[in-house]
Amino acid sequence: MAVQDAQLRVLIAGAGIAGLATAIALTRISGISNLDIQLYEQAPELLEIGASIALSPNGMRTLEKLGVDNALSDEIGFRGPSDIPHIFRHWKSNQVVSVDTHINVPDRRHQTTRFHRGHLHAALLKHVPREAIHLGKRVSHAEATEDRVSLHFIDGTSTYGDVLIGADGIKSKVRQAYFPNYRLRFGGKIFMRATFDANLVEGKVPNLPADSTHWWGPKDNFFASKLGKGQYTTVGAYEDGRSLEELEKSISWDQPGDVQFLKEKYKNWNPVVKALSELTPYSRLYPNYVGDPLPTWVLASRVTLIGDAAHAHGGAFAAGGSLALDDSLALALGFKHTFASPESNIPFSASNIRRSLSLYDRTRRQHTEELLSIVHHQLNNQTPLSIAPEVGETVLISRLKNRPNTEWMTEHDVEKAFAIVAASQEFAVDASQANRTNGRKKVGGRNDSIGLREKL
Repeated sequence: MAVQDAQLRVLIAGAGIAGLATAIALTRISGISNLDIQLYEQAPELLEIGASIALSPNGMRTLEKLGVDNALSDEIGFRGPSDIPHIFRHWKSNQVVSVDTHINVPDRRHQTTRFHRGHLHAALLKHVPREAIHLGKRVSHAEATEDRVSLHFIDGTSTYGDVLIGADGIKSKVRQAYFPNYRLRFGGKIFMRATFDANLVEGKVPNLPADSTHWWGPKDNFFASKLGKGQYTTVGAYEDGRSLEELEKSISWDQPGDVQFLKEKYKNWNPVVKALSELTPYSRLYPNYVGDPLPTWVLASRVTLIGDAAHAHGGAFAAGGSLALDDSLALALGFKHTFASPESNIPFSASNIRRSLSLYDRTRRQHTEELLSIVHHQLNNQTPLSIAPEVGETVLISRLKNRPNTEWMTEHDVEKAFAIVAASQEFAVDASQANRTNGRKKVGGRNDSIGLREKL
């Protein structure tokens, strides 16, 4: 394994699931022994907050590859007894109309699993040194030159390093530094989410499904599931016709909602949904935002994005957590491919770092663009709010029976995808070639000029 003389200092903006997974992956997969990874989180404390999160088989397999075995247990996550990951029922009749199935998931631990987001975050946190996480650090802007990167915070402080990874979510400041005109789009729905003790509903709702269940109506949806550690979640998703500008003035992410509104919204649905909504003790609001695909994830020779910052898909198909985990693994594989040579002491030059980021970009960006194309197609073909009830019913049944097949995403093998990219002519360069790269060579593209700064 290569032993670099210099230390590689990696700055990660965000210590959520994507940021923690990236720190773990780089530490355990990249093969670089002389790493200094520092995470900067805007929250003042690391608490078990948030709602539910689902990980598909690809995400669960990646957790195992990263050595986060404590997140694979039945105690921390919930897997339905039927082994069917997604069950879709009619809003009024409660009849099952459609299901998804696992195709090639022989290990039950890798089946679709649902967590309280705080519990998954805590499981990842056990694998990251606390002294590497800096709290209360809200990013104001980011900069990069050929020689270094920097993060600047609203408290007036700054930090500097060799690589910058934006894991700062759907409204990423790192992304905005390089794409100042990037704008999110309101996806049309607001999610009313709650997590609470399962005893509040178990034994109190007749015919409560044992498996996680989605109920679809002509306009609105409802989801309910048991989670790990004896928790339960309900999620009501309703259409909101306001513009993005109007919405941002009235609703903020994770804002407390009106639980009476939730109960009123679903009072005429089937008895199971009606009972679940009535027993839900509170709700918090999460507007659904979607962004366009980015033209590149290599923002400069030393800067990239990961998770929702890289692919703002609005949480479609409950894919966000698994995508972020696969991102982290692919990024670490990119660094391993470039630097972890048993024969050469490869320098941490800008061009070598860029090569690592390019491997990551080529492995992941096209994959997530396929998801974004589905999401944007659905947004552009939404059922009008004023549609007649009888027409809406026909459209609903058609939507339920003709949902996109997402096996390509939920059982994706990121290591296989990376190997194909790394074996391509562009990246199949031997270690001696990489070792001759001394960082003085200017690589094509506007982000490689010495002295270039891009800031918010």
